[in-house]
Amino acid sequence: MASWQEIEKENPALAARVLASMGKGRHKTMATLRRDGSPRISGTEVEFKNGEVWLGSMPGAMKALDLRRDPRVAIHGPSVDPDEADPASWDGEAKLAGRAVEVTDPAVREAFGGPPGQDFHLFRVDVTEVVYTRVDESGEHLLIEMWHEGAGHRVVRRR
Repeated sequence: MASWQEIEKENPALAARVLASMGKGRHKTMATLRRDGSPRISGTEVEFKNGEVWLGSMPGAMKALDLRRDPRVAIHGPSVDPDEADPASWDGEAKLAGRAVEVTDPAVREAFGGPPGQDFHLFRVDVTEVVYTRVDESGEHLLIEMWHEGAGHRVVRRR
């Protein structure tokens, strides 16, 4: 597993594309696993701060309870529909996955800057996968650029 800082160091171009894509909107979609193993999709905010990926949550939120029980998580950034007349102009979309580690250290929580005077869950994501998908310049191929823990970086081109 890697911190965001390690991914930025290993593949700065991919990290920059993912960060720009994730930054397009405030709300992301997060997948967690319910107690019975079925998936749960939740809206969430994600912060890339101090070389890490962070998730916060209101106390007792189901997504936070899911992560406490099973830390596997996937996050999908905001996406817009491509222009059918010009698919190459599509900005693409970003995803990442990993394991959420709950942070309880009061100093780290205070430095993170959660809601003033309110309790909250704070998780740091140890990243295992990063994916950025876009259309190539010709508008004919889907390019899937990815980094996986233990496998490194690769690009898949699909028609």
